[in-house]
Amino acid sequence: MFGCLVAGRLVQTAAQQVAEDKFVFDLPDYESINHVVVFMLGTVPFPEGMGGSVYFSYPDSNGMPVWQLLGFVTNGKPSAIFKISGLKSGEGSQHPFGAMNIVRTPSVAQIGISVELLDNLAQQTPVGNAAVSSVDSFTQFTQKMLDNFYNFASSFAVSQAQMTPSPSEMFIPANVVLKWYENFQRRLAQNPLFWKT
Repeated sequence: MFGCLVAGRLVQTAAQQVAEDKFVFDLPDYESINHVVVFMLGTVPFPEGMGGSVYFSYPDSNGMPVWQLLGFVTNGKPSAIFKISGLKSGEGSQHPFGAMNIVRTPSVAQIGISVELLDNLAQQTPVGNAAVSSVDSFTQFTQKMLDNFYNFASSFAVSQAQMTPSPSEMFIPANVVLKWYENFQRRLAQNPLFWKT
């Protein structure tokens, strides 16, 4: 039903089922992991009105598991990327894996998926900085692209006195490019996905 992916490692698709509605993946050598991708395999959807909360667990200094909520996956959002590199020193949160005696070794962390009602998922608060937002990286890329385009186009700017008449070429005033640039930045700040409409 679920898969787990860490860069540079084989994809894991055989989650250990520890209860009827709970699954875990082992993450050996977790200290070297920065991000983890959790996804649905597409073979079995969640039952209507259900989704999966995703947790990260690592052993504390006493070897006890510390569970932290990362986020969730649903039929409408079948995959998510989570940053776990900064979570290894944080505090744990309430989790559905507490009463379970899950076998683990000291150098192995785990990803836990708990099947829950969508209403419950909406009320949960993931640990800060766990979710990797594709909007932020898209916005950053777009901003860099705009800057690059404007700087490139501006590097060809000449004054009207410096222009050599050429009837076969079209010229665009630099202020038009600047106006487009500022407009695009404003719209991007208001809604990073405005270009989809």
